[in-house]
Amino acid sequence: MNLYQALEHEHSKQQCDRIVKYIGRDKERFAELVQLFLKGEYRITQRAAWPLSYCVRAHPELIGPYFKSLLDNLEKKGIHVAVIRNTLRLLQDVDIPKKYHGRVMNLCFDLIQSFNTPIAVKAFSLTILEHLSSAYPEILPELKLIIEEQWEKATPAFRSRARKILKNMS
Repeated sequence: MNLYQALEHEHSKQQCDRIVKYIGRDKERFAELVQLFLKGEYRITQRAAWPLSYCVRAHPELIGPYFKSLLDNLEKKGIHVAVIRNTLRLLQDVDIPKKYHGRVMNLCFDLIQSFNTPIAVKAFSLTILEHLSSAYPEILPELKLIIEEQWEKATPAFRSRARKILKNMS
């Protein structure tokens, strides 16, 4: 399978599943997908995001060598929200190396507090912060405060995720 052509040709759940199945546990195929995600043209990058997050969910060990590149990419200006959303989706499902904890926490707090951040991105950020709070319980008061500040204007999706987190804090 030519990943570039597959991503260019079709953007569907079926195509995503085909790509995920094709990559499997293969590190070289996964590396190719990561490169398309990080350095591909705009549409290809968007379309690579979905199968990338599913590959990592199925085989979290594959993402290990790419944490720095993923975080560098997240900090770029003007990246498509699909890239942000799917990067955070996969980060909530893996063990983030300790050396990136501070960077990830700062990024997630910034995203949650921004009014322009889409709800899915906020929800994934909440989950990542909740996971990291087991190693850094001192972030819990700040997380609780942010949730409470946004509660009145929050969507049902945000409230649902936040409610679970608040319940786990008690």
